[in-house]
Amino acid sequence: MDTRAKGVLVFLVIATMAAGGENKTILVGDSDGWRAGTNYTQWAIQNKPFHINDTLVFKYPQPDNSTAPMSVYLLPNMWSYTTCEFKDAKLLGSTTEGVGEGFKVELKQRKPYYFASAEGNSYDCIAGLTKFIVVPSPRSLNPNHFSHTPSLLN
Repeated sequence: MDTRAKGVLVFLVIATMAAGGENKTILVGDSDGWRAGTNYTQWAIQNKPFHINDTLVFKYPQPDNSTAPMSVYLLPNMWSYTTCEFKDAKLLGSTTEGVGEGFKVELKQRKPYYFASAEGNSYDCIAGLTKFIVVPSPRSLNPNHFSHTPSLLN
C-alpha cells in the first residue's frame, strides 16, 4: 500500500472512531418527556448505550388540574430504587424545575444512576413506572488519543 493510500485509510479510521466518541444530549422520554404512568425502564433499554459525559434532559409540564406534578430524584442505591425509599435520595428537579427547557443531569461517572419520581405517594415508582437506571460506560475511544501524527504516514 502506498503512502497516500495509508494516509487516506488512517484518516478514515480516525474520523470514524472520533465521530462515535461525541457526548450525547438525551431527552428522557423522547418527545413525551418525563410523565406519570410511563415505563422509563423500557425507554432506557431502547435508548442505550449511555456513556460517561452524556447529558440527560428532564422536561415535564407545569402541574395543573389536568397534569400530575412530577419530580426527579437520584436514589442512592438499588435497595432504595427497588423499594421506592426516598429518605436518602437527592432531589434533582422539583415539580417546577422540569418546565420549559427542563434541567440537565450529566452522567459523570461509571456507576449506576437510579432515577425516580416520588410524586403521587410514590405510586408510579412502586408500580415500576416513572423510574429507570442507567450505568454509563466509557467511550470506546478517547477523541484525543490520536492527537499526534500516526506513524503509518511516515
